[in-house]
Amino acid sequence: MRAMAELIYYCGTMDSGKSTLALQTAHNHQSRGRTGLIFTNNDRAGSGVISSRLGLSSPAIEVIPAMDIHKLVVDRLSMGERIDYIICDEAQFYESEQIEQLARVVDGLGIDVYAFGILADFRTKLFPGSARLVELADRVNTLQVEALCWCGARATHNARTVGGVMVVEGLAMFHRAQKLPMKYCAVDTICDKLLPVPRARLILHRFHYPSRSNNEITWLCS
Repeated sequence: MRAMAELIYYCGTMDSGKSTLALQTAHNHQSRGRTGLIFTNNDRAGSGVISSRLGLSSPAIEVIPAMDIHKLVVDRLSMGERIDYIICDEAQFYESEQIEQLARVVDGLGIDVYAFGILADFRTKLFPGSARLVELADRVNTLQVEALCWCGARATHNARTVGGVMVVEGLAMFHRAQKLPMKYCAVDTICDKLLPVPRARLILHRFHYPSRSNNEITWLCS
């Protein structure tokens, strides 16, 4: 008897191998003759593709805010398409309602959903999509590949620097055309828990870092 379908969320900081694992998961299913759907949102390589920093890529369905993922899946099943699994990369950018639709796919249609994303933005606030996934997922797994801080320690938070100074305010998302980051160590007292905003503001006045671009995202260690 086949096990019940699950909604599983794999999360980690930037550069922790999320998209690589998403592509590997799809490959593992495909190599066993299973077929599925791959979704993404705002991938670094552009619209309608999922890519990893290792150079791997695959066509994907671009998730837009108005998309009803549950309806899309039901429509494809109604046309006779076989769907054994669903891969959702960059899931932190999905709408909360779309995460609920994925849960309905799992519970109502019996299809496994594997979601991959970042928990919190540079302000240490949960992305809406990630927050809903934490609430609804059957399992939340932290990726074991450790992104590294500038100092070589394990990175635990994403951060943004503007003109070499870490900031804690601003838009949560960068346009994909903007440069991706170098990695900087903010302060050695940051623990594995999310950095409190008041503490982050204090750090802004005490630490300044050399910046290789005017506006970057980076990683903080614990």
